[in-house]
Amino acid sequence: MKVLVVGGGGREHAIISALKKSSRITRLYATPGNGGILKEAQCGSIQATNISAICDFVVECEIGYIVVGPDDPLSLGIVDALEKRGRKCFGPNKAAARIESSKVFSKNLMKKYGIPTAAFHTFSNYDDACNHVKLMSTSFPLVIKADGLALGKGVIIAENREEALGAINSMMVEKKFGESGSNIVIEEFLTGPEVTVMAFTDGKTVKPMISSMDHKRALDGNKGPNTGGMGVIAPNPHYTQAIAEICEKTIFIPTINALKSEGCPFKGCLYFGLMLTSSGPKVIEYNSRFGDPEAQAVLPLLETDLFDIIEAVINENLSDIEIKWKNAHSACVVLASGGYPESYKTGFIINGLDENGSLFNSEAAVYHAGTSYDFFKKGFVTSGGRVLGVSAVADSLAMAVNKAYTAAQTINFDGLQFRKDIGKY
Repeated sequence: MKVLVVGGGGREHAIISALKKSSRITRLYATPGNGGILKEAQCGSIQATNISAICDFVVECEIGYIVVGPDDPLSLGIVDALEKRGRKCFGPNKAAARIESSKVFSKNLMKKYGIPTAAFHTFSNYDDACNHVKLMSTSFPLVIKADGLALGKGVIIAENREEALGAINSMMVEKKFGESGSNIVIEEFLTGPEVTVMAFTDGKTVKPMISSMDHKRALDGNKGPNTGGMGVIAPNPHYTQAIAEICEKTIFIPTINALKSEGCPFKGCLYFGLMLTSSGPKVIEYNSRFGDPEAQAVLPLLETDLFDIIEAVINENLSDIEIKWKNAHSACVVLASGGYPESYKTGFIINGLDENGSLFNSEAAVYHAGTSYDFFKKGFVTSGGRVLGVSAVADSLAMAVNKAYTAAQTINFDGLQFRKDIGKY
């Protein structure tokens, strides 16, 4: 069985590492891949958003199954295009992927079907949005969200009116996030522990994965700008069995049913970003694919063959498969380029990795995100903001965190930055 993983980040590296365990896969491909993925799969040079080229590639290489990692190609309809070529894809079609690619769509969906979320208003007109903020009596902070995809950074928490108006201006006038900010959502600020639950679903059945806790802010103490994620732990200590049952009844199943009722059943991995408020769990956001870096902590805990699950999702018989997880904890620490998530330099040699991009004499796993392999220097170099994810599994959370940090400290490159408090928030 030939399988292609579309994407080139840490999430895709984690997916490939999990798929490599399957005896049913004869060859793994990735495009565009990265330095670490290059050592585990045959990499193409096609960017994830070049859908026509990817379609030609899978036909040429006779690839039967495709797993789509990033949000951009999903929102552009890569699944629709590949299925027209007779290929089987793990991921939602363009219509279902709107649950991530349009926050206006997802918020209206939740409102229509009674799925708990923050109170909100949507705007397509700059003046209307500004007048709403100027005249509102709601207490601050407020959350301002760009409607479309923004690499996990299109959310601004405004502490006062001035900041709220500035956020609206940056999105709708200055186009900080491009056309993603043409429409915006202004919603109430929720408080409580944050939880991520990713779930496999075939459009009818939903099977949640192990919960996790992402750390979005760039600096220790949950300070600094939002990033794509600086680290994660799993399972989330705040997510009890009782809360899980509430979420399944009030959020997970209703969401799957809502999308089906709207004529766009969701097949793939649906990511639920939740806030455990004093009035119960509420949805902060949906993603239409595996989280990054959540996948780097959750997938190492999976015992069931990932390809078997993917096939069950595609064939819409997920209810027939039992998914087993390790009774353990995991932690992932992200090593980033200096200056991330703002401006940063790349091209620095990475010290501490062997010829395969792994750690020397360590049980921790290294997932490559922003790396490439320099054949002249005969080593891995930085090529992105988030460079590596160092993940470890242990019997307790404290042990997993300690193992991940111990391993991370053996790696070095110019400008290296990482949070020192993953697992404490």
